[in-house]
Amino acid sequence: MSNIHFITHPEVVVDPAKPVPRWCLSDKGIARMRVFAASAAMAEVRNVWASDETKAIEAAGILAGFYSLPVQVQHALHENDRSATGFLPPSEFEAMADRFFSEPNESVRGWERAVDAQARVLQAFQLITAEADGAGDVAIVAHGGVGTLLLCALQGVKIDRAYDQPFQGHYWTWSREEQRVLGGWQSITPE
Repeated sequence: MSNIHFITHPEVVVDPAKPVPRWCLSDKGIARMRVFAASAAMAEVRNVWASDETKAIEAAGILAGFYSLPVQVQHALHENDRSATGFLPPSEFEAMADRFFSEPNESVRGWERAVDAQARVLQAFQLITAEADGAGDVAIVAHGGVGTLLLCALQGVKIDRAYDQPFQGHYWTWSREEQRVLGGWQSITPE
């Protein structure tokens, strides 16, 4: 039985002049993703999915390219909608992210509610899982916020930022056979 790996894009080029969904991977992010693509953890990947955000498509493309696979795009894998505030400086963003996770039933300054983003990404995960034929592993490349929300849903715990990845470029694995998450976030490269 195959596994499903939920992977977050690694480091990006922060460009306040561009919409966040159109940010690209940085040189460091590209290098880390190349190392990860060649790792034993990804050796059984036969299907690659991505959100429609540039950084996720680029990261998925590196992984898929290593195995000569196509990238399939699932719009519902996008990060929580933060367009109401646009780019926020790092300290302000972190404070907003804390509120997003601690007030999941509220729209914080117009952001998508965490409960809504969680339902959306869970449905996308279930659709991808249903389509996977079991021949090899599935890689889903998306984002940390929705990855954390999905992790909470699959583990049956309340939404809490305590389950968030430490920094960009991590993954966790879902066992299709055991119907459970195998451990928590792991870095895509040795640190």
